Amino acid sequence: MKLYPIETGNFKLDGGAMFGVVPKTIWNKTNPADNNNLIDLAARCLLIEDGNRLILIDNGMGNKQSEKFFGYYSLWGTHSLDNSLEKYGFHRDDVTDVFLTHLHFDHCGGSVNWNKDKTGYELAFKNANYWTNENHWEWATKPNAREKASFLSENILPIQESGQLNFIDKPTSDFEICNLGFYIFYADGHTEKQMIPQIQYQDKTICFMADLLPTVGHIPLPYVMGYDTRPLLTMPEKSKFLNTAAENNYYLFLEHDAHNEIITVEQTEKGVRLKEIFKCEDIF
Repeated sequence: MKLYPIETGNFKLDGGAMFGVVPKTIWNKTNPADNNNLIDLAARCLLIEDGNRLILIDNGMGNKQSEKFFGYYSLWGTHSLDNSLEKYGFHRDDVTDVFLTHLHFDHCGGSVNWNKDKTGYELAFKNANYWTNENHWEWATKPNAREKASFLSENILPIQESGQLNFIDKPTSDFEICNLGFYIFYADGHTEKQMIPQIQYQDKTICFMADLLPTVGHIPLPYVMGYDTRPLLTMPEKSKFLNTAAENNYYLFLEHDAHNEIITVEQTEKGVRLKEIFKCEDIF
């Protein structure tokens, strides 16, 4: 097995929205804001090469939205999904499986592209099976008013229409092995049945943290995003996961932290806190 970080692009969001009730005087120390109160974020995905399978976990915002839409997110940097794949000798057509932690636009927008004449949509990974879970699919295709702006039909419905949509088997426990051969932790605080993959890589457990732990600054339990639909559920979910991660020395792959790629955590008198920071190249 080989693992590759796939940098699909960088963007910014309001720091207050990213930290909920936590005051700016606190979160600004770990995630400094610009003059517009925006903090740096990444859309860092993970590619798993395992035998004949090439599995991509999440795929960023994509590029089919309008200039006005992207203007809300202050895109910056030079990363792109295609350039990241090419860096490691791959192309979109090589991907066999696209695993989506959840269907918010910044995680699945790259799933679907415009067709050549921009009259409709086509799958960005034409040879891939796309994986979500039935509970989350139902949640995303019949969205509540709070999340409706994050579940864009053009990112989601073409997957079903293509016939390439697949559902992970329904979970019966917190940590459960899935159809693709890795374990999943299911979390309901951010959105219904978000999936946090755990990959056994050599002698390490690599955890793709998605929106359960967006950045290093979110490690303390009350530091919960304003975007979470059930923040009081996020806290015990974070507690369970981070305590397990500290106990077992998991390596936490951060999808949204623009400046920290992989971390470990440890128990302290204040609870679970940051232990070490790594570059992907140090681990993979």
